[in-house]
Amino acid sequence: MLFGKSRTYNDPIHGAITLDGSDRTEFLLIQLIDTPEFQRLRRIHQLDIAYFTFHGAEGSRFTHSLGVMALTRRAFNAITAKYPYLETHRTAVLVAALLHDLGHAAYSHASEEVFGSNHEIWTLRLIKFGKIAEILNNFSSNLVADLEKIFTKKYAVPLIYQLVSSQIDCDRLDYLQRDGYFTGAKYGQLDIDRILLAMRFDPISQNLVIGRKGIVAIEHYLTVRYFMYLQVYNHAKNLAARFLLERIFRRAKFLIADGRSGGEFFSDRTMTAWLTQDPQSLSCEDYLASDDVVFAYHIHRWRDSNDGILADLCRRFLDRDLLHATDISHLDDIQQQESLNSWYAKLTSQGIEPKYYCGIRVSRTKGYSIYRQGINIQTEQGLQDISKMSPLVQAIVQPIQRAWLVHP
Repeated sequence: MLFGKSRTYNDPIHGAITLDGSDRTEFLLIQLIDTPEFQRLRRIHQLDIAYFTFHGAEGSRFTHSLGVMALTRRAFNAITAKYPYLETHRTAVLVAALLHDLGHAAYSHASEEVFGSNHEIWTLRLIKFGKIAEILNNFSSNLVADLEKIFTKKYAVPLIYQLVSSQIDCDRLDYLQRDGYFTGAKYGQLDIDRILLAMRFDPISQNLVIGRKGIVAIEHYLTVRYFMYLQVYNHAKNLAARFLLERIFRRAKFLIADGRSGGEFFSDRTMTAWLTQDPQSLSCEDYLASDDVVFAYHIHRWRDSNDGILADLCRRFLDRDLLHATDISHLDDIQQQESLNSWYAKLTSQGIEPKYYCGIRVSRTKGYSIYRQGINIQTEQGLQDISKMSPLVQAIVQPIQRAWLVHP
């Protein structure tokens, strides 16, 4: 049966990603991609505001989501070639891979830090709303429920949700390779082909596991992930830029709540909702109306605000006149607080309101950890966690925590 035209997306990481319009599941993916809800992801940066540090980091959640779906399809096809009875789960796993980041708000993870939103909760809400829900329900009355089970890791066959979210999932494989490429971080390059070849299905536990010959590729993957967090995601400039963004919206929240600015403080309906409500209580319409464009427009408008603090913070953000981040990890908690107090006193003496210009930020570089289930290797003695077989993985089990003092 002919459902519609095929579609090809030329991806800088994975090459041509072609969806077959005559395949019922892949035509469903095309329909979902064409919805306003999914197209909105084009307007949300994958690496939030890391472009301040790495000027090539301009990719979107849209391109990442397509990449995750493409990798999931490759991995699933390879596994079902040996276990064809798993084919009944194909639609659910591919749709979950495509829609896994649907709930991201403006500036991706940065907005979660600034506003306290949760993209995973919003993904669960948005698959039941608007055009997305209509298309899913028209395809199958059970599909939304299946997606909920995948996103909450309650699906009957663990392999299906593990391909999307686990210690060795297609989400991580795509963002590490993609983020490494766009930031120019050479240590972000993965041997994706080798990793996919190493992926196995354990019919007894029904889990995603790794063949023994794939240990080296997985060691490389975990090392890449470790260094990407250390050198890219938790880069000092990224922390300083996020701090500045958070202070901009903190000041905006104060001004809109204070009301003394009268009609001089500009905020449209979408931004007013974000500034005055818990993001988890927003309507789906208001949530979907937010993206990087809307937030950036307000920052542009606020640069000319009558409020000196807001205007200066926005100018700093737009001109990349960032605050500094000094590593104070070597200090104990009391000494760190003394350093912050010293900056508070210095800024106060200069007539500057210190809470908007200095603070302490903590970063954590993730090591290998058991994520509901670790990475299991197939051996003659049964499944074994990779940390018990690899001295290299054992060396990166512990996360690294660093404290930064952000100041002018």
